[in-house]
Amino acid sequence: MEFEFWWLLALPVFFGMGWVAARVDLKSLLSESRALPTSYFRGLNFMLNDQPDKAIESFLQVAKENPQTVELQFALGSLFRRRGEVDRAIRMHQDLMNREDLPPEERRKASFELAEDYFKAGLLDHAEEVLTKLAEVDPTPSVHRNLLDIYIQEKDWAKAIEAAKKLEVSAKRNYQKEIANYYCELAITEQIHGRKEGADAYLDRALESNRKCVRANLLRGEWRSRDGDHAGAIEAWKKVEEQDPAYLGLAAEGMVESFKALGKLTEGLTLLRGLQHRYPGLDLLNVVYQATAEAEGDEAAWRLVREEVRRNPTLVGLDRLIDAELLRAPPERRQDLQLMKNLVHSHAQALSVYLCGTCGFKARQFFWQCPACGGWETFPPRRTAELDTAGRHLARMQIGQ
Repeated sequence: MEFEFWWLLALPVFFGMGWVAARVDLKSLLSESRALPTSYFRGLNFMLNDQPDKAIESFLQVAKENPQTVELQFALGSLFRRRGEVDRAIRMHQDLMNREDLPPEERRKASFELAEDYFKAGLLDHAEEVLTKLAEVDPTPSVHRNLLDIYIQEKDWAKAIEAAKKLEVSAKRNYQKEIANYYCELAITEQIHGRKEGADAYLDRALESNRKCVRANLLRGEWRSRDGDHAGAIEAWKKVEEQDPAYLGLAAEGMVESFKALGKLTEGLTLLRGLQHRYPGLDLLNVVYQATAEAEGDEAAWRLVREEVRRNPTLVGLDRLIDAELLRAPPERRQDLQLMKNLVHSHAQALSVYLCGTCGFKARQFFWQCPACGGWETFPPRRTAELDTAGRHLARMQIGQ
C-alpha cells in the first residue's frame, strides 16, 4: 500500500470532528444530569451499596416529584411485584392508569402490568376483568395467553377453549392438543355429575379437535367398562394403537379386565402379547406378565418375560424376570435370588419414573398436565428406563447404517 499525501490533511479534520462530537455529548450529559433530582442519584448510590429498600424509597421520591418519569414508575411496579409487595405494585400501576396525560401505548402497558399484579395476588376475577377489556383494543398473544392461564387456574374449561382459539390466531400457533384436553376436562365434569351423554359428546369434540387425542379414547374405554359395555370399551382402547401405540400400557389393565368379563381372556392375552411384541413397553409387559401368570401359570409367565428381556434388555425388565425366577426356583436358590432382587429393584425403582419433557419434573404416576410447568401431554407415556433403552437402540441402528 502506497502512502497518500492527502491523508496528512485529513487527520486534523477527523480529529476536529471527534472533538466537537465529544463536546456536544458532554454538554447533553451535563444538561440531563442537572435536570435529574438529587433523590435519583441518592437512589443509585443506595443500589450500588446494596441497600435496595433505601434505594426504592429514593426512587419513589423521584416519581412523586417528577410525574413524567413513567418508565421509572413501571420499573418500580415490576420490582414491587417481584419482591412480593403486590399491594404496592397495584397502587403504582393504578396511579399510572389514573393519569389523563398517559399516552395510549403506556396506558396499555399499565393495564397489562396491573393485570399481572392482580394475578400474582390471586385476584383472578380482577385480572380477568382488566385483560378482557384490554383484549378488545389489544388482541395480542400476551393478553390472550394470560387470560388462558387464568381460565386454566379457575378450571373454567369452556372459557379456556375460547381463549385458546383466539390465541391460535394472535400467536399463529396450533393449540388443538390443548383444546382437546380442555374438552376431556369438560367430559370428566359431565361424567362426575352423571351426565353420560354430555360426557360422550365432549369426548367426540376432543377427537374432532385432535384426532390423536389418546386421552379421549382411554376415558371412553374406562367409562364403558364401568357401565358394563366391555365390548365397547375394548373397541375404544384398540383405537389407541392407531393414535400412538406408546400409550397402550395405560389401556392394558382395563383391556384384560374387560376380556375377562366377556369370558375371552385367551383372546385378550393373544392380542396383548402381539401388541407387546410390536410395541415393547414396561407397563404393557407388567400387565401381560401378571395376566399370563394367573391364566397359564408361573412357568408360562417366566418364559414370556425371559424372551422380552432378551429382546429389550432393561433394568426394570430384569427386575420382573428375577420375580419370575423366584417363583420357580428351588428353596436353596431363593436366598441368593432375593439378594439379587433387592439390589436390582432399588435401582429399577429409581429409573421407573415419568419425566416431563418440558421442565424435567419427575413423577411416579403419569400426568396429562405437568404439575410443575402446567404443560399438556409433556410426559411421554414411557418411563425413563425405557426412554434410555430406546435411545441406545436407536444409536445402535444408526451405527449399523
